[in-house]
Amino acid sequence: MEFNLSLFLLALPIAFGLGWMASRLDIRQLRLENRQAPKAYFRGLNFLLNEQQDQAIDAFIEAVQNDPDTSELHFALGNLFRRRGEYERAVRVHEHLLSRGDLSQEDRQRAQHALALDFLKAGLLDRAENALEKLEGTRYEAQARMARLAIYERAHDWVPAAEVAAKLESSGQGSFAIRQAHYLCEQAELLRAKGQGPEALPLLTQAQQTAPTLARPRMAQAQLLAAQARHAEAYSVLKQALHAAPQSTALIAPELARQAMACGLAPEALQLLQQHYRNSPSLDLMDAIANLNTSLGHDATAVRQAYAEHLQREPSLVAAAKWLHDEPLSHSELKPLVQRALEHATKPLNRYRCAACGFEAKTHFWQCPGCQAWDSYPAKRVEEL
Repeated sequence: MEFNLSLFLLALPIAFGLGWMASRLDIRQLRLENRQAPKAYFRGLNFLLNEQQDQAIDAFIEAVQNDPDTSELHFALGNLFRRRGEYERAVRVHEHLLSRGDLSQEDRQRAQHALALDFLKAGLLDRAENALEKLEGTRYEAQARMARLAIYERAHDWVPAAEVAAKLESSGQGSFAIRQAHYLCEQAELLRAKGQGPEALPLLTQAQQTAPTLARPRMAQAQLLAAQARHAEAYSVLKQALHAAPQSTALIAPELARQAMACGLAPEALQLLQQHYRNSPSLDLMDAIANLNTSLGHDATAVRQAYAEHLQREPSLVAAAKWLHDEPLSHSELKPLVQRALEHATKPLNRYRCAACGFEAKTHFWQCPGCQAWDSYPAKRVEEL
């Protein structure tokens, strides 16, 4: 077959042109795809910054569909679902990430941490605990341990809480001695409630050694001793508590006065509390002194005078109501009405208030029922803050 040079020369530019057009189409398609994904991504960011979460989710879903292998978009989408309270969808996103074989070790740990947060926010504490345990040995280890600690405290699982707290302290995350002492006190309280007081005493002794400046272990020990009619020992323990934890004098004083009266040491206790009152006056301390005065047979005038002196030092509506209780008035028929009005007005002032969240309660708590913070209740009442 004879080679036709003219046809070859004619076909050459045609083939070149077709090749050039094909390459242009491929480049244009690539540019279009690369332009679409970032556009959807940045549109989602814009919606997010404007707090338009619904539109942001739609934009991120579009971006993920255009590029399903982009892990960052999955993380952004999962976080959005969690913030909106759509925990099931957030879990699916993060579980999908964990199922990918091409995910880097760093992103795998990040996805595991995000999954644990999903379970925590959803209140699935068992699944959250399992997810958090898988973060041991990762860069999220400290955060995971703190989250597990919160779970155990919420569930009142004091033994595993103590184990995690010990790990946190050994890894340099701060001192957890106060919490450890509270955990021992909580275990002792459970034993006491079951009628196993003698078994609780060693735990309280350990708690005192763990946190010597914490009043709670000695106060709990005194209660156990008092329940066994060992009032002199209980009084001695409370005296130690006054020395070790002067910041909790207002909490210790009422029980110390009761134990002193039970074992015949009221004069000594009165002198001791009066000394503490001069250094740091408070309403509960004043009440304890008044009770001791009454038990020693002192007349009502001395008690009223004590409240009057407190009023001179501290303006207090509560103290005024207590002074008025035994004060003779010229209009005796009005006294019950005035007394009732004052008692009503002082009820909110007699409460304790959490310094962390502001939760108020009639009784003092070592752990706030509202925010779960430890030792967030001052020893003094609302009026004295």
